[in-house]
Amino acid sequence: LPHLAPITFQWRMGIVSFAVAAAVAAEGVSLGARGVHQSALSGSQAARVVGPARSVVAMSEVDVDKRAERRRMMSADTFYRGNRPFNKDVHEKVTKLMVDEFKGSLMQQMRDTTYEVTAGDGDSAVTFVLAKEYGFCWGVERSIEIVWAAREAFPDKRMHLTNELIHNPQVNGMLADMDVNFIEKTEDGKRFEDVQDGDVVVLPAFGASFEEMSYLDSKGVEVVDTTCPWVTKVWTTVDKHVRNDMTSIVHGKWAHEESIATASMARDYIIIKDIEEAAMVAKYILGEPDALSKDAFLEHFKNAISKGFDPDKHLKKLGLANQTTMYKKETGAISKLLEKAMIQKYGPEKAAENYAAFDTICDATQVRQDAIQDMSDAAKKDKPLDFILVVGGWDSSNTGHLLEIPVHEGLTAYHINAADCIKPDNTIEHRTIKGDIETTKDFLSLDRAVRIGVTSGASTPDSAVEDVLERVLMLKKLSPVAAA
Repeated sequence: LPHLAPITFQWRMGIVSFAVAAAVAAEGVSLGARGVHQSALSGSQAARVVGPARSVVAMSEVDVDKRAERRRMMSADTFYRGNRPFNKDVHEKVTKLMVDEFKGSLMQQMRDTTYEVTAGDGDSAVTFVLAKEYGFCWGVERSIEIVWAAREAFPDKRMHLTNELIHNPQVNGMLADMDVNFIEKTEDGKRFEDVQDGDVVVLPAFGASFEEMSYLDSKGVEVVDTTCPWVTKVWTTVDKHVRNDMTSIVHGKWAHEESIATASMARDYIIIKDIEEAAMVAKYILGEPDALSKDAFLEHFKNAISKGFDPDKHLKKLGLANQTTMYKKETGAISKLLEKAMIQKYGPEKAAENYAAFDTICDATQVRQDAIQDMSDAAKKDKPLDFILVVGGWDSSNTGHLLEIPVHEGLTAYHINAADCIKPDNTIEHRTIKGDIETTKDFLSLDRAVRIGVTSGASTPDSAVEDVLERVLMLKKLSPVAAA
């Protein structure tokens, strides 16, 4: 596409702005994001249209004050943000529609009593035990309300989502039925060529990368921001790292949308997924005999580091933040490990200068983890469970961590993303803590009464959980063994 002029950042009065030739709005632009490193999410960058893949990628040219630039973009009249950015009547209408769409009467009954309910008698009885905290969080409800209100506010405009709104198939399917277009992902990145002047583009609850926000700012579109405030809290933490000349070390998953967005707000960063990778970093800092070589270190973290990352340079001052849906206990262990390494390397008198940790796990994630831990503890003592059902999208990080807790306690638990994972032949299709999709036969005892623990991820509506419980009850009711 030789007619596409380069997109460049220009430094003007301390603020970076896009200078975009008119031809850039032509069709054929996609935003590269196959791995964080290929998006070149470093703090020194500009963007250009390149190659046959027609991807917008970042090039190191100028230092960007990303915090100031974000504020500039968000202050535009065409940028809708906040808890209720549209007409009050629209939001009130949508709130009522959401209750009708997502409520569950059985779930409400359990919440209103003892968080338990039993259906059936004798050997056919099924007792469901509901976690004290579960399901939709405020941030997810807020995100759904905003995009639904946007559809009501702009009924005749083409609307796009830069990603799944949340990790829940029911919600995303509902939005597709509202004629909301999900921007296609390819190996070369997201394809934005369908986005035209005058369209509406929604940023999901996980947030969007700095590059995506900047690109959309250069287009004549309305932007609706549903980013969870807990995610933007992490960005504020990363801003502090930049101001203190620290490398952001993000406890998260490098391919997760939230971690991609958070890393894009940093200048220098490394993303670590667990305590094992944190130990690799600590050993490198201390120069331990079994530490990875520099080449091996860069190879291992090649998808999870900023452009030009040099461990000999960028691991001297660290600031810890996390993907908001990670397992809080592991984040705490990682923080202690890294703090100990930095003290050992530079001395206790330099501790505050060389290392800073901020708790950016959201409250909703924490209380759901605490609730499933309480359920697991009770099951091991005096309130046994046959198994625990964890309901939520298979690509939902917070739901996956809910599964880890009972499994690590030695309990049986199944992570399912929808009711149809439970089959009429008494098999269950579920996701393991390793991420594999497996099928387990005869998961439900049909010849005796059962007690089943129930929880769900922060992106899962009550109606989806209730569909699962009804499927279990139907399977038990129609079983020849139970009927006899």
